[in-house]
Amino acid sequence: MLNVDLAFQKLGDLVRRVDETERVAIEDAVGRIAAESVEAPIDLPPFDASAMDGYAVDATGLDHSRKKRFEVIDESLAGRPAASALCAPSDAIRVFTGAAIPDQANAVVLQEDALRQGGTMITETPIHRDQHVRHRGHDVQQGSRLCCRGTRLSHFHLASFAACGIEEVTVSRRIRVAVFSTGDELAERGRPLQAGQIYDSNRFAITSLLREKAVETRDLGCIPDDPEMIANSLDKASKNADLLVTSGGVSVGDADYVKDAVDRIGRIEFWKIALKPGKPLAIGRVGNALFFGLPGNPVSAIVTYLLFVAPTIDRLAGCEPTPPLTLAATLNGRVRHSAGRREYQRGILQSSDGQLVVTPTGDQGSNRLATLAGANCLVVVDEDKGDVEDGESVDVILLPDEGAHLMHS
Repeated sequence: MLNVDLAFQKLGDLVRRVDETERVAIEDAVGRIAAESVEAPIDLPPFDASAMDGYAVDATGLDHSRKKRFEVIDESLAGRPAASALCAPSDAIRVFTGAAIPDQANAVVLQEDALRQGGTMITETPIHRDQHVRHRGHDVQQGSRLCCRGTRLSHFHLASFAACGIEEVTVSRRIRVAVFSTGDELAERGRPLQAGQIYDSNRFAITSLLREKAVETRDLGCIPDDPEMIANSLDKASKNADLLVTSGGVSVGDADYVKDAVDRIGRIEFWKIALKPGKPLAIGRVGNALFFGLPGNPVSAIVTYLLFVAPTIDRLAGCEPTPPLTLAATLNGRVRHSAGRREYQRGILQSSDGQLVVTPTGDQGSNRLATLAGANCLVVVDEDKGDVEDGESVDVILLPDEGAHLMHS
């Protein structure tokens, strides 16, 4: 069996970036991969601006040891700059947060540090040049890089584009992914189960996870355990796909036809990885499309998708994936493990007394979706380790979370 790290390396060598690009509105660019670097067309802020409500003054040569009086000659509001400039050292202009600093002014006196008496502003606070002033280009300078080629565009990248007035961005085209399940035992949801049948959850899980990616998904349904139908489906799908993802049929059973079909019309690059769950994973190529034959057990299919398929989609679009964030946590409970395969066990990660603690979710059978539904992380047990005892430190990887918020009940 192939070591997991070596499998990642071999897979990376197989992936070739898709060259086609398209222009999209920034409203439609979340999660897309930038096909070129983006530079700021303007300075941000585009003028010297006040960071606070107060009074704009010239701090040059002021005596900090005594009370200072200024004549308020104008006001500068956000979007409505003052018509006047400071003409004398004793002039001040009322200014509000985000408003332009008037000409000849170089400091802002906070309104809470000022006493207003009619047209006069009095302050005893020392005034220093540049205090509470956001200088032009303080946030972003014109021509500076907002993102590099190959960046996955987040809400925050796009907000910076919007602040610079950018309307469109060039991105890699969506990766074309064809998905199907195999197995005579699989039934579609909404139909009554016949004897010996189960509902097809793998295809649903994979197509659901794919919605988080910049892809065009073709759901080809469930293909019976028929070698010719499987081969024909793979061959036809490969004509207009960058990626073929199947589940089931890649083990060593008499009715596991998918691997043999790929061997016949394409090639298997490697098969069987020292991984639990997911050992039967097969990776190869049919025509110009990469092929992933995921295992039939649902947890195995999901874990191998997260570990292998998801980063491959990023690479195809030109984004070099970074290793998942790995956290150290204290194990609550005992993990039984036989050395030889790297294992990813489902767990619940929590903070307790300032420490991260992870509790396995129970039976780790690869058919048990229920223990995955309640998990928020995977506990990584290296291939060279045996049992892990209660209280030992373990590495955990957070599972994708649909909750795009900071506060959790």
